[in-house]
Amino acid sequence: MSFRATILTLYPDMFPGHLGQSLSGKALERGQWSLDTVQIRDFAEDKHRTVDDTPAGGGAGMVLRADILAKAIDHASDGGDRPRLLMSPRGKPLTQERVRELAAGPGAIIVCGRFEGVDQRVIDSRQLEEVSIGDYILSGGEPAALILLDAIVRILPGVMGNDLSGVHESFEGGLLEHPHYTRPQVFEGQEIPAVLTSGHHGDIAKWREAEARRLTAERRPDLLRK
Repeated sequence: MSFRATILTLYPDMFPGHLGQSLSGKALERGQWSLDTVQIRDFAEDKHRTVDDTPAGGGAGMVLRADILAKAIDHASDGGDRPRLLMSPRGKPLTQERVRELAAGPGAIIVCGRFEGVDQRVIDSRQLEEVSIGDYILSGGEPAALILLDAIVRILPGVMGNDLSGVHESFEGGLLEHPHYTRPQVFEGQEIPAVLTSGHHGDIAKWREAEARRLTAERRPDLLRK
């Protein structure tokens, strides 16, 4: 069973984007995962294919209509059990744990919001899980959906050449990743730490653990508190 992603968007040409390149692109060609897009505007009923309207209660911007988006979601759902995600800055922060949960499933239906937001009634009625990739605002949900899929696809079985590459990384063990070095031995007067060329695997493992904890304490102490 391959991972199947369906993207609901007003800009389908933004996909697969960078996911059509490198390892994810090769995996897409091999059928290890699939991607299809649904144009939300196709479900509008007026001649102008209008998908938004002014916010109830007044205010700036426009809101994506519940009735139109609901039709698009129902069309994409096809009776399966794929989770329905809405990329949203007010959503629950995306974690590596959640990425692994999604990667282990059959795929996802991902809604890319635009304008001021999405009518709350379609979020409630279609049980959309709001997902945030960070505390900042984008012009729409498409870049966020690409980031989410990037995180998922790279850990699908067989996508990375060395499956251990997905294990010894930042966040996998609750810590940031340790520093990395490679040749040349000396760069602008800086040498590779001697322990890494000692050949003593136990000492190397201890050094990497200590460095990971040091970096995490400096940059993300909240991870240590968890």
